Amino acid sequence: MAAGLTPASTQEKLLRARAAAAKLAQFSTAEKDVILLAIAEALEVNEKSILAANREDVENSSLEGAMRDRLLLTSSRVKDMARGVREVAALPDPVGETLAEWTKSNGLRIRKVRVPLGVVGIIYESRPNVTVDTAVLALKTGNAIVLRGGKEARRSNQRLAEIMTGVGGVPEGAIELLDSSTRQSVHELIKARGFVDVIIPRGGAGLITFVTENSSVPVIETGAGNCHIFVDESAGFDMADSIVINAKTQRPSVCNAAEKLLVHEHVATEYVPRIVKKLIEAGVEVRGDGKARSLAAGLHVTPAAEQDWHEEYLRLCMAIAVVANVDEAIAHINRYSTKHSDSIVTRDEANARKFLRGVDSAAVYWNASTRFTDGAEFGFGAEMGISTQKLHCRGPFALPELTSSKYEIVGTGQVR
Repeated sequence: MAAGLTPASTQEKLLRARAAAAKLAQFSTAEKDVILLAIAEALEVNEKSILAANREDVENSSLEGAMRDRLLLTSSRVKDMARGVREVAALPDPVGETLAEWTKSNGLRIRKVRVPLGVVGIIYESRPNVTVDTAVLALKTGNAIVLRGGKEARRSNQRLAEIMTGVGGVPEGAIELLDSSTRQSVHELIKARGFVDVIIPRGGAGLITFVTENSSVPVIETGAGNCHIFVDESAGFDMADSIVINAKTQRPSVCNAAEKLLVHEHVATEYVPRIVKKLIEAGVEVRGDGKARSLAAGLHVTPAAEQDWHEEYLRLCMAIAVVANVDEAIAHINRYSTKHSDSIVTRDEANARKFLRGVDSAAVYWNASTRFTDGAEFGFGAEMGISTQKLHCRGPFALPELTSSKYEIVGTGQVR
């Protein structure tokens, strides 16, 4: 027994997942897709019981606002989950793909191919749709998955896991759900080196920091989203309004919602009061630096403290700063952002290209809302998360990023 795996139930689940990963690695694409389509159908058939379990979670939680919205499932969201599963089934299977192939002068034929990672552990908060999204991505790529959801979604996650594991053809252990009543299971999972091949933390900055600093298992870090929009001096105001309001208000509880607005000083006199009015009308609390507050005199804009520029609000709140030019906007973003998603609104292609090259984030936009940083919106069907690190993967990651590679070498008796 590995250190840290004292509770037998956790150890048994990890052992089952390891055994299931070996079986799943041998599944054909057709076999995996049959399972995924059956899962999609099972989710729709069992919608009432899913919503009933979720209703209990919501009623028993103390969550409010954006965090409550993350927990909440509706009929529409269950249908979206099922649709996402079908989209994943329809995508090409990366497992077995030849990445490179060549023949040496001695006759050795060398081929680099994609293979599953093995056992993937994911630790996440609130959002029960993550249970389905991540499980089906793992199955499609021949990986077993160990899920550790938040205690506030315990009943929802349990019901969803029961439905998926009850589908014919899913190997025992392919989808394991750990106890979420205490933090002990988090400690056990991140110390399960040899049982688990990679850990993916998905949630608030505190969770992600804890996992990355304490895990003995390799980590793919998903990041918090302190996302920015920069309205350049040549921006069309109608377009800027549409992008800012959408990025802030369409779903403020998610990591790709915009939290900060930067405005070029040459248009700030006209644009700042205009957008502040629209934000306030949309129910947004507005904070600002000294210049923004002065330009929005008479409107309710509270002073932005230094901490505001670092904070991911995850609610209807936005801070506004006035900057001198695109270079100052880039410097501000690279100082304060979480390297998730940032956007420029401009008609000036040179400034746009400078912004796209200069902003060091996983997704950088020109004339579009940050809300598009999402696996489904990128055409991936679903996602494991949005990686803000630079090694193994970056941005929304799904099927190809859930694989590693190995070399297959075929000889005719060669020796060295």
